[in-house]
This record gives sequence, structure tokens and C-alpha cells, in this order.
Amino acid sequence: MSKADSPIDVLLFAGPFEVRGTSAYTLRLAQHATNYGINTCVICPDASKVDPSIRSNLEMLEYRNLNVPLLGQIVLRLVQQELLKQPPDLIHIQSRHVLPQGQWLARKIKRPFILTVNDYLQSDEKLRIDMRWCRGIITVSESVKKDLLARTSLPEELILVIPSGVHVPDHSQLLPVLSQDHQPVVGTAGPLEAIKGLPYFLGAASRVLAVNPNVQFLISGAGPEESNLRYLARDLEISENVTFVSNLYDFSISLEAMDIFCLASLRQGLGTIMLEAMSLAKPVIATGVGGIYSVIRDGETGLVVPPSNSEALTNSILMLLKDPLKARAMGESARELVRQEFRVETMVERTVEQYKLALHVAS
Repeated sequence: MSKADSPIDVLLFAGPFEVRGTSAYTLRLAQHATNYGINTCVICPDASKVDPSIRSNLEMLEYRNLNVPLLGQIVLRLVQQELLKQPPDLIHIQSRHVLPQGQWLARKIKRPFILTVNDYLQSDEKLRIDMRWCRGIITVSESVKKDLLARTSLPEELILVIPSGVHVPDHSQLLPVLSQDHQPVVGTAGPLEAIKGLPYFLGAASRVLAVNPNVQFLISGAGPEESNLRYLARDLEISENVTFVSNLYDFSISLEAMDIFCLASLRQGLGTIMLEAMSLAKPVIATGVGGIYSVIRDGETGLVVPPSNSEALTNSILMLLKDPLKARAMGESARELVRQEFRVETMVERTVEQYKLALHVAS
């Protein structure tokens, strides 16, 4: 085998794994890249939230305290020493939150890197890119790319949009939406953070239950807002109809249980968990922010509502509950859109193309 035909060794440099779309992105790259001649190794500070059945099939190295100030610098030097024994061809930094450490490694072992940006910069955040070693920046949507260009002096040709991809199951694996043999379930999934707008989801739940007390609501995920959300559900006197599900390795079981998926985010780069729901033919209601418009065609592949608006979310939920045929048709259209434009294979193929281009430029 010639060097040109040899597998490419890529280091996926990540932060702590969590049950969220950005971590799922890294795992899917690691799982599927081997199909395209890429050997991957994941380095992170914590992989305890990765399903053991997935982790056992991946090369994944944990360096505890890698993300801890000061102590992390010592750990990072240990990583450097190990990588120098057999350096990767390329480093793929998985988020801007680990960019400083990732590009420090790139400089020390003299390897090019690619960065993925999944969401928007904070108001006072600066993105400092080492242009000597950076060979490209991947954003998950045009919206994130536009924000990056507006907030930095990065050249546009350096930034490429590659949407996150998800697995699309066979039709035979799908559960019927709004079947008469069970209570309707309206749900949401993702990290329980303030930016996700979950109080508005609970506000809508309260309004829906005032009209139809037979509906169940599901919130799947964990995060800093969980206790506040549980308190709000009690305060709204809807706790009996709201189920919180945390401590799962992924959202697949929760998504399968839902008839309608809601995304109430105040800001959203793309919405990987929403794509997973769509791949299961679930009708989606999402706020019209960020990258949502690159996925949802209002009235066709989902419903778009204004952010911070429980009343509008309520009306959309009630409309779908009253019209199961419309809900199912919308879910099918959503699934077909994901199958055509957001398959994990497409994401990995395009990312691998960037790996090869980065190495060609580096050589």
C-alpha cells in the first residue's frame, strides 16, 4: 500500500462527553470515519457518559483534569509527550471550548488542525485562531457561519458549512404517531440549560393541559436548570403530567416515546436532537431562531413559532393533537428531509474530504 493509500490518523480532541448533540457529533465521526479510510482516536477529560457498548469499539483516551485550569496544563503536556511517540496526521478540535488546548497541541507536535464550531460566540468571547496550523473551520449551519464572519476577521474561504448528520432508521422500526392505544406524549430533549427556553415549554404544557388533561409531557436531559424546572412544574401544578428523564446515554428511548417533539430554544446553531426526532418521523415544533430555518419548512417539515412565546407553542401543540393525520404527514416529510440532507454518512463523507484537503495543503 502506498503512502497516498494509507489510512489517515485523525485525533478527535474533545471536551467532557455529555448527553447532547455536540458529543453525539464526535461519536458519530469516530464510529463512521473508519468506513472512509480514517483511523480516529478520541482524547477527552471524561467519557463516563458514553455508552460502554459504543466506547468499547472506539479508541478513546481519558485524561482526567485536562479541562481544569492550571492542572490541565500539566495534563496537556503529558498528552503532548504521548502524541510525540506516534503523532496523528491531523487534529480535529471538536468545539471552540477546547480550541486553546487543541491548537496548543497542534503547535507542539507540528500538525495541522480543523475546528468545528457548533454554536454562537458569547457576547464578550474572542476566537483566536492560529492561522499557521489551522486548515479549516466547520460550522453546522449557515447561521453559525454568518455569526462567525460578523464577529471575527476570519477569511470566508476558511469556513465551511457541514450540517450535523443523524442515523435514519428503516420505516419498520418506527412507532406510530398519536396512536389511539396510548396517551399522547409531547416532549423535548437536550441539556437543561437556560438558553433552551424550557420554562416556555412548561408554560405551554400548562396551557395545553387546561384544554386537554389527557396529554403527557416528557423532558429528557440533565443540566443546571433541572431543579428549577421541576419546581416550576410543581408551581404550575402539572407535575403529575410531566416526566423528567435523566442519566441516559442518549435520547433515543425518550424520542421514540414522543408523539410530538418541541424545541423551545432561544438560540440554536442547528438542532441535532431535533434532527434525530425528525428521523423517527416525529412532527416537530421549533422556535424560529438560528439554524432552525435551515431545517424546518414551516407547515411542511415542522411548525415554527416565535421564541419566548408559550401561547404560540400551545396553539401549535393543540393543532397537531387535534389533527393526527396532519401530524403524521408532517413527520413523514421531516423524515424524508433528514434522509436527503442530514444523513450521518453525508456529514462524515464531507468531513473526510476536508481532512484530505487539509493534509494536501499541509504537504
